[in-house]
Amino acid sequence: MPERNTYGIEAQPAEPLSPASQPTPEVRYSASPGLAAFLAQQDVSLAFSSYQSGKLYLLGSHPDGRLHVNERFFQKAMGICVQHSGTGPSILLATLFQILWFENALNPGERINHQQDACFVPRRSFVTGALDAHDIGVLEDGRPVFVNTLYNCLAVPSERHSFKPVWKPPFISRIIREDRCHLNGLAMEAGRPAYVTAVSRSDTIDGWRDRRSDGGVVIEVATGRIVAEGLSMPHSPRLHRGRLWVLNSGTGELGWIDSNATPAEAFRPLVFCPGFARGLAFHGNYAVVGLSRPRYERFEGLALDQRLAEVDSEPWCGLQIVDLATGTCVHWFRIDGAVTELYDIGLLAGIVCPMALGFAKDEILNFLTHEPLED
Repeated sequence: MPERNTYGIEAQPAEPLSPASQPTPEVRYSASPGLAAFLAQQDVSLAFSSYQSGKLYLLGSHPDGRLHVNERFFQKAMGICVQHSGTGPSILLATLFQILWFENALNPGERINHQQDACFVPRRSFVTGALDAHDIGVLEDGRPVFVNTLYNCLAVPSERHSFKPVWKPPFISRIIREDRCHLNGLAMEAGRPAYVTAVSRSDTIDGWRDRRSDGGVVIEVATGRIVAEGLSMPHSPRLHRGRLWVLNSGTGELGWIDSNATPAEAFRPLVFCPGFARGLAFHGNYAVVGLSRPRYERFEGLALDQRLAEVDSEPWCGLQIVDLATGTCVHWFRIDGAVTELYDIGLLAGIVCPMALGFAKDEILNFLTHEPLED
């Protein structure tokens, strides 16, 4: 049965990893007043991932007005793509060694326990091996395309091999098993990769780690042109209403790229968020920004530290919903305790109380549905 934590948020417990697993470390959820009502009014819910905890989270609004949190284990849950079609949204999730494609098994109007209006079930799997896949999208021909960070390229699944490379940055000399520039983010447009982000233009193994503070770039895929540079660990490029948005993660800023400016001056910050910003989705006039508490042994020395000190704040893990017209945070969802890092966010339109099935619990064995028999 669902559990209520100390903040009155309905949280469906995650599956145990195995019968011998140790108890799950304490995790606490809190939220701004009215977040559940906001999601219900907007007729949306959110999917977000944490590779650190190995979970896919679905956040929605319960019929009785509480927030609804559903979580499922998937090793190294990373990039999320929500693909909308005539039957509603599907979810693609990049994991440790697979790309999983989830379909909603419920028909319009159907509910589970009179509550959940969507049940996302993994129906397809593309086995890639451990490529450190980051952002993911869907091409116009229906194939997944993903950022293959370990090999510094964009790739698609292969029937025979771990992947098929389809593009690499001009400054990368060859497809090789060395994370050189830390390619991470992908913006799609009309079924095609449009822009990517990288932490640096390094062409030597692990070279990006020495360029974290100001080596970040945004690259136009079609031309290989650098459209923005001098960024600090940029992530999550997204196109929304004709504007290219990006998270300058090392400074904690959400901003957009001014195509009329030089690459060194193209980033236009809109708002500072209190954490390592990573994961971005849009709905109308709102942006949903993911935040993580930085791993200081790896991310120390970034401008984010100084910005947090200036505003007398600690970094936190969770989501902020930002009004694009004012640059203000109108709602938030926070995670405290053992979970400290998020990676990506997807927005589920037309669904308010979703759940998913995973592989770590027997419920997927007996959740059986079928298509109607054709005459």
